[in-house]
Amino acid sequence: MSTTERPRILVVGGGYVGLYAARRILKKMRYGEATVTVVDPRSYMTYQPFLPEAAAGSISPRHVVVPLRRELPKEAEVLTGRVTNIDQDRKVASISPLVGEAYELPFDYLVIALGAVSRTFPIPGLAEQGIGMKGVEEAIGLRNHVLEQLDKADSTTDEEVRRKALTFVFVGGGFAGAETIGEVEDMARDAAKYYRNVSREDMRFILVDAADKILPEVGPKLGQYGKEHLEGRGVEVYLSTSMDSCVDGHVVLKNGLEVDSNTIVWTAGVKPNPALSRFGLPLGPRGHVDCETTLQVKGTDYIWAAGDNAQVPDLVGRKAGNENAWCPPNAQHALRQAKVLGDNVISGMRGFPQKDYEHANKGAVAGLGLHKGVAMIVVGKVKIKLRGRLAWYMHRGYHGMAMPTFNRKIRVFSDWTLGMFLKREVVSLGAMETPREEFYEAAKPAPVAAAAKTEEKAKAS
Repeated sequence: MSTTERPRILVVGGGYVGLYAARRILKKMRYGEATVTVVDPRSYMTYQPFLPEAAAGSISPRHVVVPLRRELPKEAEVLTGRVTNIDQDRKVASISPLVGEAYELPFDYLVIALGAVSRTFPIPGLAEQGIGMKGVEEAIGLRNHVLEQLDKADSTTDEEVRRKALTFVFVGGGFAGAETIGEVEDMARDAAKYYRNVSREDMRFILVDAADKILPEVGPKLGQYGKEHLEGRGVEVYLSTSMDSCVDGHVVLKNGLEVDSNTIVWTAGVKPNPALSRFGLPLGPRGHVDCETTLQVKGTDYIWAAGDNAQVPDLVGRKAGNENAWCPPNAQHALRQAKVLGDNVISGMRGFPQKDYEHANKGAVAGLGLHKGVAMIVVGKVKIKLRGRLAWYMHRGYHGMAMPTFNRKIRVFSDWTLGMFLKREVVSLGAMETPREEFYEAAKPAPVAAAAKTEEKAKAS
C-alpha cells in the first residue's frame, strides 16, 4: 500500500465503472497528483453481456474477464478485498482483505462502483437449487452442469431420473434470462447429436417471467418476436406467473404447473449491492446511491457514484417531459458514466466546475443463440428494428467493440472466428468445482479393517 502523502482517490469496486473510471482518472491526472486505489474481492472485471455466450461455449470464459492489475497503469494500487464500512467524518474506509486482519485506509476522494447483485425472493428451495448468472464462475458452472445432465440422462434407464435431468427451468425474461436460455438451448441441441440416448425432443426448456412480456428493453414488437422465436424452438414460455417453490428440484409455478428439474437458473433482475447500506450514503427507494446529474452523491463534494449501484437522473428523458426519468442499469450507460465520473473527480480535486452526465439511448441488442437475435437501434428520432441473423451481427458487433481493452477485443473476435470453422466444444468439466476430490480419494488413509487384511495377505505370501 502507498505510504505517500498524496491525496488518495479510493475506488470501491473493480467492475465496469470502477475499471474505466480508474483508467480515466489516471489518464487525466498529473504525475504524482494523487494515489488511485481500487478495492474489489475479485482481481478482475467481468463483462456480463458475454456471460450467456460463455455459458454456451461460444467464448472462452477467460476472455470475458479483464485482469485489473494488467489493465490499470502501475501507478494504481489494486487491493483484493472488501470495503466493509466507510467513516465519512474521518474519511476512512475499513478494508477486509482475502487473508489477514481488517485494517483502515484513509482517503480524500471516494468513488462508489459496487454494481449490483442478483435480486432474489424468499422462495423455498431457491438458495439451495438456484444458479445465478452474475459472474463468470456461474456461467462456467451452468455450462458444466447442463452437459453433466445430458451425461446422466444418457447413462441411466430410470425415466424419472432422465426426465428430471433433461428439464431446464429459467426464471426471468429480461436480457439475461432470454439470452441465456437461447444460448444454452442452442448448445444442448448441438450436444445432443453426440449422445446415443438423448435427443432435443427429450429435453424440456421452460422460461418463466412475472411480467406479461419478455425482452422489454427492445420494445413490445421485438419482445413478442423473441417469445415466438423461442417457442418455435420448443421453449415453453409462461408469462404473468412466478415460481412459488423449488424444494429438492420440484418446481411449482403460480399458474399451477409442477415439474421436477435439476437445473433452475435465476435471472429475475438485480438489486444494488447490499453493502451500500453500511456506508452512510443517501439511498433511493430501491437502495441505489442518490446522485446529482454530475454523478456526485447528493450532499457531498468528494464522493461520486455511477453504474448499477447509482440512481442517476436521465437528463434526456427529463427534457422530453418525464420528470422521473432515471438512467437504466446497463453497460451502455455504465461505460459513458465512468468516463464523465473520471473527468469530474479530476475537476473536483482541482476545484473546477463539473459537467452533467447526459446520454441519449442508442438502442438495445440481444442474442438468442447462434445466428439469432433482436435489435432496436435509435438513429435520431427513428427506431430501426432488426431480427434474426442481421440483429445477431449487430449484437456481436456492438458488444465486441464495447468489450474493455484491445487485448480482450482481439481474443473475443478470435473465438468467434474459430467458431465459424470449428465445431462447438461439448465437454463437461464438472470436476473443476471439486478439483482435489480425486487426489483426496487416492491419498486418504485406508480403513483399518482393509489395512489389516492387506497386512495379513502380505504375511501369508
